[in-house]
Amino acid sequence: MAKNYPTIHLVRHGETEWTLSGRHTGRSDIPLTAHGEEVARALAGRLDGLDVTTVWSSPSQRARRTAELAGFGEQAQIKADLAEWDYGAYEGITTKQILSNRPDWQLFRDGCPDGEAAADVGARADRIITEIRLADSPVLIFSSAHFLRVLTARWLGLPPEGGQYFVLDTASISILGYEHDLNEPVVRRWNSV
Repeated sequence: MAKNYPTIHLVRHGETEWTLSGRHTGRSDIPLTAHGEEVARALAGRLDGLDVTTVWSSPSQRARRTAELAGFGEQAQIKADLAEWDYGAYEGITTKQILSNRPDWQLFRDGCPDGEAAADVGARADRIITEIRLADSPVLIFSSAHFLRVLTARWLGLPPEGGQYFVLDTASISILGYEHDLNEPVVRRWNSV
């Protein structure tokens, strides 16, 4: 009989004012909008019946509040490594604004001045993946888009820059897992809203 390997559910936090305006929100602690809270509450129904023993959240209030409203607040353990990309000098500004001064800029290739490069985020993602594999049980993670995209790239054995190919909407659910065995990590579902 084939072993059932654990799945990893990734939940991007609900909407904030800065996600609406496209502002880079790394370490700024921006709360959910009223709509963001409503959609986070709806996650409870979408995650109903999920049997997880391990729940982790980014330290940001947007991720923690999403976990709470989805019904996992009491279980959620805060993990500093799940924090969003540190955008440094680009914190709080939009990609359009960055491109007006630096037309060839790409986050995953160039990183951010006074912030993190993709390799830095990838190192944090690798530590989380090590913990996931040690847990050897289903894991539910609440975090932010760019971090979760890098985590997914690293899960698949891609370089951190591979995260550029995975787009995530707010309050989306994605599932990582395995195909035949632990040597075949896969994406089982992506960006379900």
